[in-house]
Amino acid sequence: MKSGVEDKKKVAIAGTLGAVAVICLGYIIWDNFLSSPAATTAPPAAPVIRDMTPNGSASANTGRKGAGATGSSTAKKVGTTAAQLDPTLHMEAMKAAESLEYSGSGRNIFSMTSAPPPVANIPKPIAPPRPITQPVNLAPVGPPPPPPINLRFFGVATRSNGQHQAFLLQGDDVFLAGSGDVVARRYKVVTVNATSAVVMDMTNNNQQTLPLVTQ
Repeated sequence: MKSGVEDKKKVAIAGTLGAVAVICLGYIIWDNFLSSPAATTAPPAAPVIRDMTPNGSASANTGRKGAGATGSSTAKKVGTTAAQLDPTLHMEAMKAAESLEYSGSGRNIFSMTSAPPPVANIPKPIAPPRPITQPVNLAPVGPPPPPPINLRFFGVATRSNGQHQAFLLQGDDVFLAGSGDVVARRYKVVTVNATSAVVMDMTNNNQQTLPLVTQ
C-alpha cells in the first residue's frame, strides 16, 4: 500500500512540473512571436541650457533651438574676466620703479653708463727653471778586438838549410810548420825564430806573436 501511495505522489509532482514548463514555454512563444509591437516611445526631451551670463535671464532653451546650418548648437558664453583687466597706466608705480637705484656689486646691465667691475689681478703662473743637463762625452766605440789565435808554440826544429820550423799545438793536434805554411786551414806562419813565432789569422788578417812555451 505504501509503494502505491508513493508512486501516486511522484506522478503528481511530475505532472505539476510538466504543466509549469508548458506554461513558461507558451509565454515565451507569445511574447516573442505572437504579441503586437509595442507602442512607439516618445523621443527623449532635449537638454536644457541655461544662460548663466550676468545680464542674461535664467530662461531655458532647448538644444535644437538656434542650431546652425550644420545642425550643431551654438556655444554659450558663461562668463568673462574682463572686469579683472585694467588698461589704465599707473604712473606712480612706474616712477617708483624708475627711482630705484642699483646697489649690487657687479655691473648694472640696465644702464649704458655703468662701468664694469674692476678685474682682479690674477698672478701669472711662473714656470720652474729648466734643469741644465751636462753633455755626456761618450768615448768612440771601435770595432771589437780580434779573438786570440788558438795555437800554442812549444818547440823549434832546425832544418839542414838553417831554417826554423815551429811545433804548434791546437787542442790535441800537433803541427810542424815553417814560414809560409798554413795550419788548420786558417792560420799562416809568417816567421819562426828560436824564441817566438809570428802567426796571422787569415779570416781577419790579425797577426799575433806566440812566445815559446817550454812547459
